[in-house]
Amino acid sequence: MASLDFSLTSLTHEPRNYALFANIHRSNSTQISRTALAKLKRIAVSKSSTELIDHSEPTLEDSVQKGETFRANRDVRRRAKHLWSRFRGENREIKPEISESCDFKCRSDSSIDLCNSVLRNLEQISEDETLRFFEWMRSNGKLKGNVSAYNLVFRVLGRKEDWATAEMLIEELISGLGFRVDFRVFNTLIYACYKKGIAKFGSKWFHMMLESNVVPNVATFGMLMSLYQKTGDVAAAEFAFRRMRRLRVRCQSAYSSMITIYTRLGMYDKAEEVIGYVKEDEVVPNFENWLVQLNAYAQQGKLVEAEGVLMLMKRSGFSPNIVAYNTVITGYGKVCDMDAAERMFQDLGNLKLEADETTFRSMVEGWGRAGNYEKAKWHYQKLKQSGFMPNSSNLYTMLNLQAKHGDVEAAGETIEDMRRMGCQYSSILSSLLQAYERAEVVHNVPLVLKGSFYEHILVDQTSCSVLVMAYVKHCLVDDALRVLRKKRWKDYVFEDNLYHLLICSCKESGHHQEAIKIFTHMPKSDSSPNLHITCTMIDIYTVIEDFSKAKELYLKLKSSRAALDMVAYTVIVRMFVKSGSLEDACLVLDEMEKQKTIIPDVFLIRDMLRIYQKCGLHEKLAALYYKMRKTEVPWDQEMYNCVINCCAQALPVDELSQIFGEMLRRGFTPNTITFNVMLDVYGKAKLFKKARKVFWMARKLGLADVITYNTIMAAYGQGKDFRNMRAIVKKMQFNGFSVSLEAYNCMLDAYGKSRQMEKFKDVLERMKASNCASDHYTYCILINIYGEQGWIEEVAQVLGELKQCGVGANLCSYNTLIKAYGIAGMVEEAVAVVNEMREHGIEPDKVTYINLIRALQRNDNFLEAVKWSLWMKQIGISSSKC
Repeated sequence: MASLDFSLTSLTHEPRNYALFANIHRSNSTQISRTALAKLKRIAVSKSSTELIDHSEPTLEDSVQKGETFRANRDVRRRAKHLWSRFRGENREIKPEISESCDFKCRSDSSIDLCNSVLRNLEQISEDETLRFFEWMRSNGKLKGNVSAYNLVFRVLGRKEDWATAEMLIEELISGLGFRVDFRVFNTLIYACYKKGIAKFGSKWFHMMLESNVVPNVATFGMLMSLYQKTGDVAAAEFAFRRMRRLRVRCQSAYSSMITIYTRLGMYDKAEEVIGYVKEDEVVPNFENWLVQLNAYAQQGKLVEAEGVLMLMKRSGFSPNIVAYNTVITGYGKVCDMDAAERMFQDLGNLKLEADETTFRSMVEGWGRAGNYEKAKWHYQKLKQSGFMPNSSNLYTMLNLQAKHGDVEAAGETIEDMRRMGCQYSSILSSLLQAYERAEVVHNVPLVLKGSFYEHILVDQTSCSVLVMAYVKHCLVDDALRVLRKKRWKDYVFEDNLYHLLICSCKESGHHQEAIKIFTHMPKSDSSPNLHITCTMIDIYTVIEDFSKAKELYLKLKSSRAALDMVAYTVIVRMFVKSGSLEDACLVLDEMEKQKTIIPDVFLIRDMLRIYQKCGLHEKLAALYYKMRKTEVPWDQEMYNCVINCCAQALPVDELSQIFGEMLRRGFTPNTITFNVMLDVYGKAKLFKKARKVFWMARKLGLADVITYNTIMAAYGQGKDFRNMRAIVKKMQFNGFSVSLEAYNCMLDAYGKSRQMEKFKDVLERMKASNCASDHYTYCILINIYGEQGWIEEVAQVLGELKQCGVGANLCSYNTLIKAYGIAGMVEEAVAVVNEMREHGIEPDKVTYINLIRALQRNDNFLEAVKWSLWMKQIGISSSKC
């Protein structure tokens, strides 16, 4: 016959918070050892736990998560059958390792009551042994109709958080054995979830309970709502609360939990709805209900209603309570009605209630919020005199008031209070700085920092850095430098980083002279200069245009042979660009390109494109562009615009057209300059159809400007499309643009080169009528066109106008005049122009000599032309195109 031996004396007893059953079966007590019974007598069966399983509500706390819906598993019988397979053994007497000194023996013919008594004892002592004995009971037919045994095991599984096994056992109870399960089974599991704060499984058991048609009791809702209050799951709490009201279950703590959840989330309207349900559902409020109602009204500033609740509370037989009064006082403090708060505070004495730490703390906060330093200070002192400690909010409030009222001595006392409370020095310093920053009196901080507190700051790197950063932020550089000179720690890397942060802080706030002051007061070192600090200073000197100092730092950095990074190269390049030394910028870029490990970012790449464009380095522009295509450089809208604008003269038209099309396909919008550049490119390439398309696109996007009209007009002029050129002029005027000088120049050049002299003169007359002053380009066009026509008198007239208006001829004008004299056969005059140029300090260029040589050749002065060609070679100018 199978039997099971247990030595209860050899197991460790673990005290329990509650027991499922208060009465232990006595009929077979002779088989139970005295030691086991002695241990059982020490097991406390609390009132709350007894009520948990039966009917009443526990006093619990907090909120939920909606559980998943339970559905019966079709193979539940198979799973239940093998549930305890890990505990099964052969059908023989089971003798565990701990049963050597057994005091009693359970046999297969023992009664169910006796087995339950043993199981109950084991549940209090050993979870593993409880599960083993439960399996023995199963194998010996002791579980049929034995819900009590299942309840005991559910307690064990709840402690072990073995929810899967618990679920299978419930399914076994419902489906396998056909038991009628009541709320006690689920309450056992819900209680375990409540104790551990596991809302997910608490909701799960609740939903399974409802699907199993088990009616929850007061304890069920009390535990669930308290659980949901803890976790703040408003949706799950609302679901449980609605179900409770539908079932007409009146759980006082559930109403308190629901009100508390809504109040915490600021959902005051819903909190008031629940307060209304308390009356509607005829729930007799307990002390907790009154308190949460008070809190709900006080939190939203409805203090009249709060005092009304306080009066109802008194009428209901509840004696005045300090917690209730504190709630109302706190509410008055939040709305800054401190006269009412003071009245409530004075009422405490009349009601023979003694103010506690919460009372004083609330009064300090309220008067602090109202800005009454004297009242706040009085309550703060009373708080300490009463033997209470201020909280962190009180301390910060007092510091704010002391900073605002310039009470340096009291601020020092508050700092000492913070130290006595065990606050970290760094935390105290941060609170002090925040308070004085808010009051905009950071300059008073040095007066507060004294004694051991200041000594600690000088020793601690973090505190020291926080303080000097605050000083520099508020332009107290001298104070910051004083702290740095007195510091008592040595960490050169940390110190360099700190100085760099201080310099960057000054730079970002635009205090460049302060940054220079910090830099000049840095400790001198024989080692290599700090790369980051030096680059920051180069940037600062560049901003204030002190290029000599910036170049001096660069040379020091270069002589130290420090390895420059990408940021350093960017700063140095921009310094040379701003100083106008484009050649030096190119040299730095050449040096950077030798460093294979440095990959320029998009900002440096755009700088490189602009520099190469300004220097006319078309080959470098093209090389950089094709290199960008091979690498993973991010192409954004700005990058497309920059590449098109800078590489227009360096890339083939087809490549530029491809870039422009790709930009549009990716959804980027070209800017006005990009549109104008593409118009110019297409116009010079005589791709008028594409030019028109770009022009209409610019107009549609509202990005066409005067230059846009001038550029398309020049394109039509070069293509001798006079009809479209005239139409553009009309559109230009129609859209509110006056005809510009550039537009007139375009028309003059186009009509002149096509020898339509009547229209040429007509444009010239219109130009004069509109009071549009000529520029050098206009005079060059006139000289060129008149020269081509052989109208020397008109050329002389133009020259006269140039002298009259005081503009004077420039290189282009002189070159055009030489060309005109050559066409007119006036060779001597052409040579005289070259001499005149030199007299006026204008050095002839290659075009000057080419025009002169062609003038001589045109008029059969070949010997003179050869002389000038040899002169060109002698001065280093190629004459290949002559």
